[in-house]
Amino acid sequence: MPTIKIPTPLRTYTGGNAEIEVSGNTVAAILEDLVAQYPDLKQHLFHEGQLRDFVNVFIGEDDIRERDGINTAVQATDRLRIIPSIAGGTDEGILSQVDHSAIRTNQAAIITLLLFAFIVQLPLLVGFVSLTLFIGTMNERLNLFKLLYQSVLRPRGILKPDIKPDNPEPHRFSQGLGATFTALSTLFLIIKLSVIGWGLAWLVIVLAGLNLFTGFCAGCFVYYQLSKHNVRGFNKRPIRI
Repeated sequence: MPTIKIPTPLRTYTGGNAEIEVSGNTVAAILEDLVAQYPDLKQHLFHEGQLRDFVNVFIGEDDIRERDGINTAVQATDRLRIIPSIAGGTDEGILSQVDHSAIRTNQAAIITLLLFAFIVQLPLLVGFVSLTLFIGTMNERLNLFKLLYQSVLRPRGILKPDIKPDNPEPHRFSQGLGATFTALSTLFLIIKLSVIGWGLAWLVIVLAGLNLFTGFCAGCFVYYQLSKHNVRGFNKRPIRI
């Protein structure tokens, strides 16, 4: 049977399987069988019944767009690959993707903990949020709030993945800004400048809420403005698909 290789960002929808056996004698039939096996893949591969523009399918080293498109014939021994691409802004033409459910979990945790810290007047809890954000910025795998999503909320079906074409770097930069503001908040609270300290904490709450409820990431906006002006280290551009 033919096989099809799944890119890393989409393996969430295939149970982690990197290569899947499929049946069919054309690319269209192959993809139909693939989404029949893994229905959650469909929205990421197709839009209104058409293969999405940024989804490239290869048979061996041949792009099907250079042959007969989805009508390209497939042999039983063929190995197919799905290679997402972008209209600009990521390395090697490979589409970067971000699970926005993880980001929303992160924002919800920040809001909850900072609101609780304000209600009970507990500066150390603000410091805990700051430390957690700093660690998560330095090493994404150690982000406590996202680990909650990955280890508890997603496996139990409480939240479903919401993977979108996106750059992770601006979100990491935004998290670093949150860590900085909460660190300053903690410092001002410790030295009894409560108005400034809680003001900074509320700024983080408001910006996190804006991200959580509207999808607007203020830190990402700042990142892309710096990128637009060619500031060193800010080299990602918004993904256009």
